[in-house]
Amino acid sequence: MTTEAQDQSAPLVAVASADAVLRHPEAGEHLLTDLERERAARFRHESGRTDFTAGHLLVRLCAARLLGVPAAGLVLAQQCPDCGLADHGKPYLPDHPGVHVSLSHTRGVVAAGAGHQPVGVDVELSARGGSLRAVARRVLAPAELALVEADPEPDRAFLRLWVRKESLIKIGRATLDTLGRIDLSALPLAVPPGTPLRGRHEDLHLIDWTDPEHGAAVAAVSTAAPRIVELTAAG
Repeated sequence: MTTEAQDQSAPLVAVASADAVLRHPEAGEHLLTDLERERAARFRHESGRTDFTAGHLLVRLCAARLLGVPAAGLVLAQQCPDCGLADHGKPYLPDHPGVHVSLSHTRGVVAAGAGHQPVGVDVELSARGGSLRAVARRVLAPAELALVEADPEPDRAFLRLWVRKESLIKIGRATLDTLGRIDLSALPLAVPPGTPLRGRHEDLHLIDWTDPEHGAAVAAVSTAAPRIVELTAAG
């Protein structure tokens, strides 16, 4: 992933392989809360536990970079706005209520964001496009559906729209029931690997890219233009 020189106060977004996150010198399962460890242990397969753990570590690394503090000092929590349970739902930092965070993980790849403004991120592997496209008619606006059906690679086209819409859910601008009423057809569907593509939807800044190493589709959205960072050992 490239690093962009932008406003240092802008939201930070990062994407990496789960293995790379676990190798980061500031990361480790010791950073997880007891509840996070319990949730990780529920996964039937080691790959699921790894992806979950890496996602929860990467969001700490993003927030630590944003705040200029060690990742080890950050506590991550979640709470569902519907049922009130703390084992799922929107993530947040209890000790830093002014910081917004978001995370996403798929098979072997994780993404995260942190900002003083609301931020939402999503990542999906291209290989999942076929199964996801089964819900296209429920989550796409008519103009979006027409573009997907006319595209020479409809699975890829749908996946690009899907990660954008998932990001809108993460930022609180949509729900699964309202996705079909949001029309992003004015945004291009082709995003060359390794080259971030910036766009706008109403008051929101969107950034899309295709991870060149894994071919994963990634999207981030915020009320301010996000800054893509690479979380290396040097910070």
